[in-house]
Amino acid sequence: MPANELPRWDMTVVYPSLDSEEFKEGFESTIKIIADLIELFETFDIRKKDNLPLDDDTVEAFEAVVARFNEVLETIQTTNAYIQSYLTTDSRDTTAQSFWSTLQAKQVRLSILGTRFSAWVGSLDVEGLIGRSNVASKHAHMLRKAKTESEHLMSQDLEELAAELSLSGGSAWAKFYGNFSSQILVELEQDGEIKQQPMSVIRNLARDADREIRRQAYEAELEAWEAAALPISSAINGIKGVVTTLGGRRNWDSALAIALFNNNINQKTLDAMMEAAQESFPDFRRYLKAKAKALGLRVLAWYDLFAPITSAGTEWTYEDAKSFIIENFSTYSASLSALAKRAFDNNWIDAEPRPGKQDGAFCMRLRGDESRILANYKPVYDGVSTLAHELGHAYHNVNLAQRTYLQRSTPMTLAETASIFCQTIIKDAALVGASEEEQFIILEESLQNSCQIVVDISSRFIFETGLFSKRKERELSIDELNALMLDAQRQTYGDALDPQKLHPFMWAVKGHYYSTGLSFYNFPYMFGLLFGLGLYAQYQQDPDKFRLGYDDLLSSTGLGDAAELAARFGIEIQEPAFWRASLDVVRGDIDRFESLVEQRIK
Repeated sequence: MPANELPRWDMTVVYPSLDSEEFKEGFESTIKIIADLIELFETFDIRKKDNLPLDDDTVEAFEAVVARFNEVLETIQTTNAYIQSYLTTDSRDTTAQSFWSTLQAKQVRLSILGTRFSAWVGSLDVEGLIGRSNVASKHAHMLRKAKTESEHLMSQDLEELAAELSLSGGSAWAKFYGNFSSQILVELEQDGEIKQQPMSVIRNLARDADREIRRQAYEAELEAWEAAALPISSAINGIKGVVTTLGGRRNWDSALAIALFNNNINQKTLDAMMEAAQESFPDFRRYLKAKAKALGLRVLAWYDLFAPITSAGTEWTYEDAKSFIIENFSTYSASLSALAKRAFDNNWIDAEPRPGKQDGAFCMRLRGDESRILANYKPVYDGVSTLAHELGHAYHNVNLAQRTYLQRSTPMTLAETASIFCQTIIKDAALVGASEEEQFIILEESLQNSCQIVVDISSRFIFETGLFSKRKERELSIDELNALMLDAQRQTYGDALDPQKLHPFMWAVKGHYYSTGLSFYNFPYMFGLLFGLGLYAQYQQDPDKFRLGYDDLLSSTGLGDAAELAARFGIEIQEPAFWRASLDVVRGDIDRFESLVEQRIK
């Protein structure tokens, strides 16, 4: 690969291409094993029962079904990831769209089996089963969650109907949003010529050193979202309506109650974290006001949030990022460094921005201990930090590889643990030996990220709370959605941003809103940041002791509640004290940043 080119991920290790006979045979095999699993469920009559005895036949049925379920889910994971590798890098790929549509239809049957399995587990003496079966003992957390889920299921007929309708309901809206938003082209005048650019390219201009370019890109972006708002507002109304309706039918108190259950935390934990976060808003406003001073501004506009504070920063080429990450991951462990080297050398990363490609970054597990990372790399420190973050997810996947599929079901709250840890390793390494100017940039990038995860995520949480509350009654108009978002931004950013230069269409930007399974996606990221910072602080206090338990913690994130796993490191997450302590780390960086700004403007 030429030095100036960014890599695309290599999926040929699975199949040569979507058009290959190997993939077509593998795809048909995937469809067949779903059918075989359905037949197995019928053989053992896996469904809700009355007075189901815990005898040898029941234990045998459980162990056979779980073994086969794990095998099928593992195969589908790889097939899903393979097809998604095409869709997320080019949503216009009609071949990938066709295969994805077919697989989605088949996965409806799998979803139905999942609810049947939970209903069947709900008929069992779960604790007795865990005591009698080694397989059940290893899947104890999954069984206990399934038992609770069984209490929130409709009748089998209604659950099957809901699953079948999802393809033309919630899943259809999510698919529409992903396809539609990734293909939006934005008109922007550049060098005296009006050009059409993908939304991801326009949003990247938020990091341009020229404020006029940032302003023009921001205004062009808002104009494009406004033009696209009607169908997108239909999507968000449709998805939140599905969640509200089905949640009510399943006797959940709220969409938030579902999110807490799915994320393995309780209301007390969420309240403790959000209380500490709200207390930190004045500190983050101090940071934003200091940044405005550094930029010579009275107050920041929305389009200044990601502005570079100096043009003198180091350019980080992709090769620079690769070398730096591999080298500094080794300060934690040889295995972490080896994982990063493997990911770079074997082309696990798709780093090139291009039309049709999804914006942002993510890591998805492919098979075994292999992952794939999507990024839109920009040669600044933030690009390096993002790669380190996603490689942290890949390292988490390496540690989860020893578990069965059903044991690996990690909630979003704990899914950010390794990524934040790895990001912090790179931040601290970059600060060491850096010039004062470069330290200033790195510190600002870190605070920028923390501000997004604590302040902006809080605004999105407030928005979604309001959205669900109003959606119980009726659909919301575009103006109402904008008003909810602006109000949430004013509550969190306060006087640190120009109130006339906010982002009313942030509800259209963030793809996580557009999934029936990711309601309140926002707070888990804050949990991940603050939990990761808390763990990193423990690592610094006693590195050797920390290393003894960290990989095991990562391998166990699907095996227990967050509070139970945190207790292994002596952490109490149901009280504000832990979250305040993690935020104190950020406050220290804000103090340091303010001091650097004052020195620069003297």
